[in-house]
Amino acid sequence: MDNRHALIVDCRVTQAVGTGERDAAKAMAADIPGAHKKTLGADKNYDTRGMVGELRRIGVTPHVAQNTSRPGGSAINSRTTRHEGYAQSINARRGIEKVFGWIKQWGGLRQFKLSGNANVSAVFGLHVIAYKLIRLGNLLKPAMAAA
Repeated sequence: MDNRHALIVDCRVTQAVGTGERDAAKAMAADIPGAHKKTLGADKNYDTRGMVGELRRIGVTPHVAQNTSRPGGSAINSRTTRHEGYAQSINARRGIEKVFGWIKQWGGLRQFKLSGNANVSAVFGLHVIAYKLIRLGNLLKPAMAAA
């Protein structure tokens, strides 16, 4: 999700295994084009040494919520958390929950009626596109009113 406009940048459907979300996040982060500074905000589930190390290796700054209660402590150190952008990303990552809430409430995807990774991915992708179109309409309203 883009932090500035709350638009979905990429989405993936994975099998329900313990590392599926992290693996998808690594792949999506690696696929972001351009040479600009890239960050990835995520919850405590992503605070592992492997995830943080891989993100840094591919040139993405990990703005992952610290999981200080796990054995060995957090993989995120003060080198990352001291910056203002880290706090902004941690605050903005809550916005993705609004997307999932909209998809469940208004998109009707509380429960999938299809099975198979390809089918679920297609249906989920269509709902993400619908959300983006509605979000774009809301973003463009003030610009159109000023014109």
